[in-house]
Amino acid sequence: MTPVTLESPGIVRTVRLEPLELRHAPDLLAAADPELFRHSMQAPSEWTVRGFEEEMERVKALQDVVAFAIVLAEGAGAGRAIGRTTFMDIKPAHRGLEIGRTWIGRAWHGTRVNPEIKYLMLRHAFEELAPTAIRVQFTTGGTNLHSQAAIAKLGAVREGVLRSARIIGPWLERTEPAVRDVVCFSILAEEWPRVRVGLEQRLTQRSEASRSPAS
Repeated sequence: MTPVTLESPGIVRTVRLEPLELRHAPDLLAAADPELFRHSMQAPSEWTVRGFEEEMERVKALQDVVAFAIVLAEGAGAGRAIGRTTFMDIKPAHRGLEIGRTWIGRAWHGTRVNPEIKYLMLRHAFEELAPTAIRVQFTTGGTNLHSQAAIAKLGAVREGVLRSARIIGPWLERTEPAVRDVVCFSILAEEWPRVRVGLEQRLTQRSEASRSPAS
């Protein structure tokens, strides 16, 4: 898969996805905090620009991963990276991939940023890739209830739980790795039109709400 910038002026107005580069590291350091990596398989080895660069290099070196910086597209912060996401476990022969390794700066939690990201990535997978995907997968930790709820809200189908399938850390306050269950979700090509309509409605409603005068 060739890395390209993903954007859609109009319905997606807050962010664009740029191929991840080392120049994004200072912005990502400023946007992140250690707690965002609590459920992650990887985290920066040190909380410095160089630590973030090294973590980015590890991710980009993976053969089945295409990584993006989440970049603000409007406002005073336009051009600033506020998070990272990836296409991963890319399987061209089976026309499938996973969306994951995503983190977004805490200041943008609960905003339209996450649904915009998912809209751009799902549209690219199901409409723009050659050949287009027939399956997009999401996985998250069994204890990460917030992530599970966000994936379900997209309209993804929960497929089941892989028990003790992932080792997390150690980082933060943990000194030993933690074994976690993995919850699997997916969206199939025939389900994408329904999911797309739902995402477009969410984004349109958020746009209208932001234009409404305060009561």
